[in-house]
Amino acid sequence: MIELLDTSPQIAVDPAEYHRLLGYPRGAELSERAQELEACTRAWYAAHGRPWIYARQAATVEVADHAVVVDGERLTSPRLRRSLRDAAGTGAVLVAVSAGPELESEAHRRWVEAKPDEYFFLEVYGSAVVEHLTMIAGARLCAWADGERLAVLPHDSPGYPDWDIAEQSRLMALVNARAANGSVPIDVLETGMLRPKKSLLAVFGLTPALDRVERLTSLVPCEHCAYQPCQYRRAPYRRPSGFGDRELAGIAGAAETNAAAAPPIDLDARYTVNVRALARWTQDRLMLDRHADGSIDATFRYDGTTCTNMGRPIAFDYHVTLGPAAEGFPIRRESCGPAPGDTGHAFMCRYLSHPDELMASIAAERPLVGQRLDDAIGWRRPAASAGCYCEPESRLHKWGLVLETIHYALARTGNTKERS
Repeated sequence: MIELLDTSPQIAVDPAEYHRLLGYPRGAELSERAQELEACTRAWYAAHGRPWIYARQAATVEVADHAVVVDGERLTSPRLRRSLRDAAGTGAVLVAVSAGPELESEAHRRWVEAKPDEYFFLEVYGSAVVEHLTMIAGARLCAWADGERLAVLPHDSPGYPDWDIAEQSRLMALVNARAANGSVPIDVLETGMLRPKKSLLAVFGLTPALDRVERLTSLVPCEHCAYQPCQYRRAPYRRPSGFGDRELAGIAGAAETNAAAAPPIDLDARYTVNVRALARWTQDRLMLDRHADGSIDATFRYDGTTCTNMGRPIAFDYHVTLGPAAEGFPIRRESCGPAPGDTGHAFMCRYLSHPDELMASIAAERPLVGQRLDDAIGWRRPAASAGCYCEPESRLHKWGLVLETIHYALARTGNTKERS
């Protein structure tokens, strides 16, 4: 039975991964100001950050009809259940990681001091650190599993597609139930969000059926793990946001050779959102304005509720401008804000405490601008299903829903409403 606690893991966030989370197109050169902000952010965190990793193997794991029962607790993640079933999995490791509360406090201080750039770079770096810690945890589990003749399966977390974020508290209780050093320093809020917010709870499946993992590439976690020095790697890392198979295989010039014949958008995209929901949103929530130059203005209406104050209704409008199909539908402009007449946003908890900060953050976020619409399909956006806009993770999650709906409308159906 493995149990590990590392209170001083080495942090070496890959610049390419950090730049991706910041929203830069792949290969883009950062301005001198952005380079300065990145260097200052890394230096501050190296001096003041307190990241940590905790993991322990579950005592019992059972794949039930509609859930995975871990140490007697039902976890209703279809993805986790499917991976354990397909891999003949017999075990699991519960993992908690955190970038620590220091970064969150410092980012808030920078905002209060009217330094939005410093605030943004710190916030995003916290997300990059969490990804890095999860990657390190997975690599260490792979090293341990190799000696036990086991294979580690891709991890899953509450808030990821199809796993209700409300089960964060259930998973947190499982993590703490047998922790040798007492409870880990993470609190779960009523919304399912974590405090410190730059934290993650996850479950890694285990299987002794190594041959099944080799045959079914969907069960290999290596494609989602950027830890390049790992000696246990069984498949190449597939970078998100448009780093495709041809690039990973190193076939130079293939994209240019086939550009004329390739469609401007992936017609067989694998969406993270249920296609029935995408079809319904295309009809009910999306409007497209097509222009003579081939560009498209898309408007998406999001209706939700606040997580507090008795669930007040909120409505936000998303506006996305795409370039023409001949250019691969590049995302040129994005904006998001309360719909005309909406009053519910004023009841969000972060709005009540920091209204200017929240609305400025919402207005400043423009994920994937400069990239093709296809890149939204491979975008590993944060998994957060809260209805409000208080946290960056929740806002980016909604942006992912919007972009996938637009992609679906252009790739799968001709029934989208259009305005002249």
